[in-house]
Amino acid sequence: MNPEFIDTHTHLDGEEFAADLDQVVARAREAGAAELWLPAIHLPSVATVKAVAQRYPGFAYPMIGLHPEEVKDDWKQVIAEMKQLMSPEMIAIGEVGLDYYWSREYADEQLEAFRQQVEWSIACRLPLVIHCRKAQNEMVKLLMEYRKELVGGIFHCFTGNAHEAAELLQFERFVLGIGGVLTFKKSHLPEVLPSAVPLHRIVLETDAPYMAPVPHRGERNEPSFVTHILRRLAESYGVSEEEVARVTTATARALRQKRFAL
Repeated sequence: MNPEFIDTHTHLDGEEFAADLDQVVARAREAGAAELWLPAIHLPSVATVKAVAQRYPGFAYPMIGLHPEEVKDDWKQVIAEMKQLMSPEMIAIGEVGLDYYWSREYADEQLEAFRQQVEWSIACRLPLVIHCRKAQNEMVKLLMEYRKELVGGIFHCFTGNAHEAAELLQFERFVLGIGGVLTFKKSHLPEVLPSAVPLHRIVLETDAPYMAPVPHRGERNEPSFVTHILRRLAESYGVSEEEVARVTTATARALRQKRFAL
């Protein structure tokens, strides 16, 4: 029997899975998945993540949020409409954050949209699921303003160094989301993580359909591929796969159930 894991970040509501979603979910269960968490990225995806969660109750869980790359001139209206769609089954405010990788055209708007969603998270007492590319300084500066009020959450797709890890882990009740990059040949994460990050401050994720781990790199990613991330983490920390699965699953459940003593 495979160790039980939680994929804390998977876009199963996307068109990439429209033709074979049931099979993808069946493979995830067979691989050991206990839960799949579904981030929203824009207004239409609020409905689609809810639909997937309703299709697999008690297994798939929806989030609500505006992805930084989706922040445009109408972002205030979009967030206002999202707030009208808020419902009790939402487990987090996500996927939100800052992304200055491709362009800084909407840098100011991204910052303000992120601020509003941080405040939304605090008001709702829901964790944040944060996307950040080429903007860690700006993100940390903003979060520091709310440090005592933050509920907790996940820094999605962490790929940084030991200094960056320490900077993020200063935020209590926040953990790092580790995905397929860990398995890449040139990744420094197998050395960085054991030296800088306690295992209980890590959760597993795929970001499916993106960022598939080795040996599936270049393919459509899916939750069953978490097993490759889990195996590489176990090797890096020098513990069993069962231990990695046990610890990361407990951390993820604590976040979802809002038991934030991490």
